[in-house]
Order: sequence, then C-alpha cells, then structure tokens
Amino acid sequence: MSQYDYDLFTIGGGSGGVRASRFAAQYGARVAIAESKYLGGTCVNVGCIPKKLMSYSAHFHEDFDDAAGYGWTLKDKPSFDWAALIAAKDKEILHLNGIYRKLLDGAGVAIHEGYATVEDAHTVSVNGKRYTAQHILIATGGHPSAPDIPGKEFGISSDEFFHLKGLPRRAVVMGGGYIAVELASILNGLGSQVTLVYRGERLLRTMDADLGVFLADELVKKGIRVVFKANIEALAASHAGEDAVKQVTLSNGETLEAECVLFATGRSANTGKLGLENAGVVLEKNGAVKVDADFVSNVPSILAIGDVIDRVALTPVALAEGMVVAARLFSKNERSISYQNIPTAVFSHPNVGTVGLTEEEARKDFGEVTIFKSSFKPLKNTLSGNTERTFMKLVVDRKTDRVLGVHMVGGEAGEIVQGFAVALQCGATKAQFDSTIGIHPTAAEEFVTMRTPAS
Repeated sequence: MSQYDYDLFTIGGGSGGVRASRFAAQYGARVAIAESKYLGGTCVNVGCIPKKLMSYSAHFHEDFDDAAGYGWTLKDKPSFDWAALIAAKDKEILHLNGIYRKLLDGAGVAIHEGYATVEDAHTVSVNGKRYTAQHILIATGGHPSAPDIPGKEFGISSDEFFHLKGLPRRAVVMGGGYIAVELASILNGLGSQVTLVYRGERLLRTMDADLGVFLADELVKKGIRVVFKANIEALAASHAGEDAVKQVTLSNGETLEAECVLFATGRSANTGKLGLENAGVVLEKNGAVKVDADFVSNVPSILAIGDVIDRVALTPVALAEGMVVAARLFSKNERSISYQNIPTAVFSHPNVGTVGLTEEEARKDFGEVTIFKSSFKPLKNTLSGNTERTFMKLVVDRKTDRVLGVHMVGGEAGEIVQGFAVALQCGATKAQFDSTIGIHPTAAEEFVTMRTPAS
C-alpha cells in the first residue's frame, strides 16, 4: 500500500496537464488533477480555439467580396451579429470542456475543482483539504501581462477580448507579436477601425524578419493602421466599461480615441499563489518554474511542463511534454522531445506559417546559407481583384544543401507549412525539394519550384 493518496497530482487542467494525467492513469498510476477555472486551459477557453473560430468569422467579409469576381451576386448586403458569434463560440467551448472531462473520467483521473496550492514536496491543498502524492506536476500555464501605465485598468487583455459584449467601433491594439496581429486582424475583419501600436521596427520579431515586414504591408492594405516605434504611455476615460471612450496617449505624442484598448504585450507564468516556496522550488527571474531536461524542478518530487516553464509556449509542445513526463514516471517506454523544427502558425490575415531557423539564426549557426524567396498573387485572387499577396522563403545550408527554414505569409500558411515540417524533421535537402513534383495549381507548389537564389 502506497504511503501517498496519489502517485501523481497535477495542478492545472490545461492541455499539458490533462495529457500527462490521462497517460499516467493509462499506465496504471493513481492520478488526480485540480483545476480552478475551466478544463482545457488557455488554448480551449481564451486562446487557440476561440481565436481561430473568430478568425474564420472575420475572413468571411473578404470571401463575400471575392465571390463577385467569380460570378456570384449577393442580393442583400451581408450583416454581422457579434452576439451570435460569441454565443456559438461559447457553445463549442462548453462542448470541448465536456470532452476534456470525459477523457479524464474515462482514464480514471480524479478531478478536484478548486484552487490548488503546494504545502510541501508531497502535499497539495484544494478547498481546504490536503492530499499527498509521490509526484506533483505543475501545469498551471500563464496569464496575459499588462504594461504598468497610468489608466491601464481601462485596457483589456486577450482573456477579456473573447467575452466582449459588442464589437467596438474603434480599437487600439498594443503589441507586435502573434496575439497582437491575430486579434487586430479579427477586429479589422469584423468591421472595427483598428490601430496597431508596436514599440519595435517590425512585427513578429522572434520570426524571420521578412515575415514581419511582409505581413505589415498586407495588414495596412486591409485597412489596419500600423504605428511602429511607439508605445501607449497612458489611458484615460470618463468611466469604466466597454461603452466608455478611451483617450490613448502614445509615446510619439499622438493621441487616439477608441472604445477598446487591447494589451497584447506578453504573458507570465502562473506561479504567484501556488505556494511553491513552501517546498523550496526555485523559480526563474520571470516567475517560471526552473526545470531540468526531464522537467524536474530542484525538488525531485515536483515537476513542471507547458507555459509555466517558459520554454516554447505552444499547445502541441505542452502536450508532448506531458506525454514525456507520464512515460518517464510510469512507463518503460520512455519518450523524448526535441525543440528543434517546431512548426507554428499565426492566424493573422493573411496567415503566417514557419518552421526551422530564421535567416539570421541560420547565418549565425551555419555561416554561408542560400536564400530562396518568392512573392506572388495567388490564383484565387486573379479574378476577385483581391490585392493580397503570398510570400514564401527557404533558408538552405550552402555546405550540405539541407533546408534549415521554411517560412510563409499567405492563405492557409499553417496547413501548408505543417507538411514541410515533416520534411525538415527528416533532414530534407533543397535537391530533394526540387525533385518533388508539385501539386498544380496550388500555392504550396511554389516551395518545390523555387530555383533562383535571392540576391
């Protein structure tokens, strides 16, 4: 008989925590999980899923416009109902919450609804009741961070965005990362007048430089005003609430008015009230849990995965980390995870897809590289009159001919790059790309037909 109530107690019911708990239980472990808000975590509730559903909705206005070039006549002008979209989105998320619960129940994982805290290396407290566990897994994710400026209470984060009661007529989005450009695109596509304010010189600074430059041009063509080298210095409003008009003061001296000011300025690990100090767990300077290659903290019985360790904040990565931890603790089939060649997509309008090294990273790590670029109007836009263009780029190691990076801005970029991520994982060369027959006519075939290096 074990001296502990559980073999594994997971704190956090997001993607990583649920995956680790399910797999551990399937390996035969006695598992419990605690969640204080909603199963599925950020991705399901205030992240990936609602964002992409709303991105689909925001793109329909372009589809309606494009249809005219293909012979379609819309007799009545299309209209948009924000409340209907939010209600449909909420219904789907509630459905997904239920699926997560069924998955845990089906695996025999005990679910504790409430805020869990760590009391010591083997003890967790939920709703005043104490539970012991051989292993404690921290999978509490992160939360949006807001700039410390006067009037910040008049702004909202991405969490609140998904629950706005109405579509704002004017919006100011602060940030230049993927969340900022995605939510700016959604607001713009649904009809808001959007200004994107970013302190840097180009968007998506962690990705290949050409992507951010190209995307900014496309956003401007769609009516988004992009202000670089500026920050929001202060907000003011006559009263709180969505209906209030906010006065926005920028660092460049400009003042704006908007019904919605959205901060997309980064995220922080959810460790503030966990009580990890009671067990002596060491945190990084930014509050993330410090772990080794096996996701173990300095306290051997306490592990952590996902956004709370601040490595790669992507849902599929958290899922993979959860599987690694479950296998390592409770199965002989040990798994591993590589953080190289992790593909990712940005669901801006147009989409961005990327995998592998940026040009800058490749030059630093490999020295001489060959770059291939292509910018073109996709076939779909030839009859519609839509001015959106597509950009593609390959980064190739000149010595070995291995493709180091695949980057794209354009329709369905994420869907296209996912396949090329497999090729990079297998170490494909440019010669193998060139010998691959393209699917014609598609945008994706451009990746296997680029022959002339960029100057």
